[in-house]
Order: sequence, then structure tokens, then C-alpha cells
Amino acid sequence: MTIAYTIIACASLIAVDGDTIRCDGETMRLLGAGAPYVSGIDAPEMDGKCLAERMLAQLARKRLQELLSQPGVKVESSGERDLTSSRRLLVRVRLSDAGFAGQVLIEEGLAVEWRPGKIVDWCALYPTSRLPDR
Repeated sequence: MTIAYTIIACASLIAVDGDTIRCDGETMRLLGAGAPYVSGIDAPEMDGKCLAERMLAQLARKRLQELLSQPGVKVESSGERDLTSSRRLLVRVRLSDAGFAGQVLIEEGLAVEWRPGKIVDWCALYPTSRLPDR
């Protein structure tokens, strides 16, 4: 599957959580290096089920914001929207070194690869004592 990504200019770019950004007020979902509806990234929820998930969510959001603040970052739109009620635009964030913000979060243990039907139990995956150092 070949996807033609379009670069979006953002005057304001903030991390909502570890896999969601806001570009000029529009909420967008990160794909990482994935393809719409096939693969992407999943980060813990800010209102997670346990303390470890909520702590990890804070770390993921903080790290994503650091990545978004680097010079040369590009938001690339797939043109597709997610299947949630909010219909967020599916995007990837390309870093100046040509890598993707989502992949960095996965490599640092702050997110995991998402696939359809895959549900992550962050509380089981990361007990509080095993949170990544950041």
C-alpha cells in the first residue's frame, strides 16, 4: 500500500498525550511509521486504569512534546481519519533525522506498536517499579 503524505504547516504544535497531537487546534492521531488502519503506535492513557499507566502517559506526553519542539519537525497527513467519534486525522511526525516521533517513543518504551484489535494492558506491562527512566 503506497500512501501519499501531505505536509501540514502548524503554527502551534502540542502533545495531547503520547499518541495524539494538536496542530493549530485540530486533534490528530499519530501513526508512527505505520499505515492507516494497518499499524501505528499506542501510548498509555492520561486517565489510565492504574498509577503506572498514568505515570507512563505523563512521560510519553512529555517526551513527545520534546520531539515536537525540535527544529525541522514535519507533520505529514495521510489524508485518512481514525474510526473514533472524533474522527482525528491520521498523521506521522517526521523528525529532522528522517525518523518518526512514534518510533522513538516505541524504542524508549513509552509506546507500543498498534495493530487492529490489539489491546494493551499497560498496568500489567509496566508495574510502577518497571517504568522506563526519563
